[in-house]
Amino acid sequence: MRVLVTNDDGIDSPGLTVLANVAHAAGHDVLVAAPSHQYSGASASLIGHEVDGRLELTDGAPPGLVEGVPAHGVRAAPALITFAAGYGAFGERPDLVLSGVNLGANTGHATLHSGTVGAALSAATQSIPALAVSIASADPAHWATAEEVCRVAFDWMVEHAPEGRVLNVNVPDVPMERLRGLRVARLAQFGAVQAAVKERGEGWVHMSYEEIDVEHEPGTDAYLLEHGWATASLLRTPIHDVAEPAPPEFTTDAAEHAEDVVEVSRGRTMSSGREPGDRGRD
Repeated sequence: MRVLVTNDDGIDSPGLTVLANVAHAAGHDVLVAAPSHQYSGASASLIGHEVDGRLELTDGAPPGLVEGVPAHGVRAAPALITFAAGYGAFGERPDLVLSGVNLGANTGHATLHSGTVGAALSAATQSIPALAVSIASADPAHWATAEEVCRVAFDWMVEHAPEGRVLNVNVPDVPMERLRGLRVARLAQFGAVQAAVKERGEGWVHMSYEEIDVEHEPGTDAYLLEHGWATASLLRTPIHDVAEPAPPEFTTDAAEHAEDVVEVSRGRTMSSGREPGDRGRD
C-alpha cells in the first residue's frame, strides 16, 4: 500500500515521524510530503507557492524518520499537498493519507479550521481514505503514547478504508500507563479553545482565545480528551443535503425557451423527453 504522510506543522515536525514509522513498520510504501513551513489553521485551503506555474519543493525531513523513507518539503498548504498527490504529483497515487501528528488537539466543530484535518478531508474527497491525528500539547513529552494509539488507528484504516470519510483521532499527552484507552466520541460544540472579540478599534479587531469548560459536555471529544482518553471521531466530506427546507429555485424566460430544457428538482435531474425515474437510455 502506498501511504502519504503530511501535516500542517511543517516538514521538521516530529509528529510526521510517528505516523511514517507506524506505516513503515507495517510494511507499506511510505512517502512524507509536508509544508515547508507551518500552515496551522489553513483548513482545506489550496494555497501554494508556484514558480513559473510549478509548485516548489524544498529540502527537509522530520527528526528520527526511518532510513529509506523519502521526504519533501512543499511550499503549499497541506490540503493542496494531498490534492496534488491524488493526481500523481509525488509519484504513484497514495492509497491512504495520514495527517499529523498535530501539535495541539483538534476537537469539536473547530476541526473545520484545522489544516491537519483539512489535508485529510481533501484526500477523502478524492476517495483516498485518510487519518488525522493530534496530540493535546504544543510541546509533547509522550510520543510513545501517540505512537501506540496511531498504530491502532492505522490498522483500523487499513482494514476498513472508509471512503469519503476521515478518522479524526486525538491523544492526551500522558504516559502510556495513564492512558485510559481509546473511545469513539461526538464532536464538542466548538473545541478545546473558544474565540471571542475582545476589543474593536478604528481599523482593527482584537480576538481572544480561551480554553472552554469541557466539563459541560460529557461524552464529547474535548471532554474525554481532558479526562485521559484518546478519542476517535469519523468525519464526512461535504455532501448534498436534501433535508427540508429545500433551497430556493426559480425559472426565467430564457430557460422556458431554451432547446435543451432540463428540469432540476431536489437533487434529481431530468432532460426533456425523459420521464421521472426513467434511467439508462443515454
